[in-house]
Amino acid sequence: MESLIEQLSDCVSSAKTLEDLARPMLEMLEAATGLESAYLVSVDPDKGRQHILFAHNTGELLTIPEGAFVPWANTLCRHALEEDRTYTDDAGGCWGDADAAHELGIQTCVSAPVKTDSGELFGALCAASAQQMPLPPQAEPVLRLFARLIGQQVERELLVEKLREANAELATHAAIDALTGLPNRRVLVDALQRMLAQGARSGQSVLVGFVDLDDFKKINDAHGHAIGDEFLAAMAKQLANSVRASDMLARFGSDEFVVIGLGPALGESPRTGARALADRLAENTIGELRLKRMTIDYAGASVGVVAVDPRTTSAEEALRQADAAMYAVKHSRRGMVRDAGEALSD
Repeated sequence: MESLIEQLSDCVSSAKTLEDLARPMLEMLEAATGLESAYLVSVDPDKGRQHILFAHNTGELLTIPEGAFVPWANTLCRHALEEDRTYTDDAGGCWGDADAAHELGIQTCVSAPVKTDSGELFGALCAASAQQMPLPPQAEPVLRLFARLIGQQVERELLVEKLREANAELATHAAIDALTGLPNRRVLVDALQRMLAQGARSGQSVLVGFVDLDDFKKINDAHGHAIGDEFLAAMAKQLANSVRASDMLARFGSDEFVVIGLGPALGESPRTGARALADRLAENTIGELRLKRMTIDYAGASVGVVAVDPRTTSAEEALRQADAAMYAVKHSRRGMVRDAGEALSD
């Protein structure tokens, strides 16, 4: 027994995964029970099946197939768990409908449930033989102890997985604008820095476009914030249709969006690419925007696009230049509206 305790201590202290813990325990369980096979199964009642996760076989008459899936309804494990029977040396006589037992020729089996700390059934820890074998006095306590330790390891791994999922979700929320589903300002700046480095390597300019939704405040004031949010989300989809797959569209502020992408080669005229992107963005903001509860006829956004030299321009400077280009367009649009109003009044 001392040898078993020492092995168990080493196994528990060094195990990092369920497999690390289970495999040596299966060997120890064989030794403690005197049976020729030991195995750990997981159970999926919804799919009606049992999965033999790990198995250890030393005898010639019985081999438990590791990795196999068997129907849960007619397994020895299910019958043993439902009857709370740890041991039988007449499996065929006890459970005539246990197909797997008949196919494998199992006569003697021991089984204990593996449960998480919350009491949820994970599976079972089992040992079996093709012969009728008595159960040594120490076997049942060892079986139940091992099952409990495996259950605790399962609980730890489930917790680690939940923490990973939670961290991934937090990372996604930290990177994505919740209203539009677009990358947010922080992600955009990081991506722009990488794109500038890429452009410097490939000898290409980088296009940076700033989009400001003119008169958005009037929409909010006239129809309420719910309609305003719908408008922003719908406009984000419209703008997404204007950009290439290699570009990035992000929400920069309340009613501001930014597009970045690689532009023409540095030796070519940068204005052509910038003008083409600006036209596409502007055109996709003009006209009727159908929301869930109403349609808004929108006059269009102010769009400024610049093509910057990535060798000499930082992300902050590129954004500043695009912002300035957008404000120049906004000022021009306001002047056109003012001139049109004066002409009508003459």
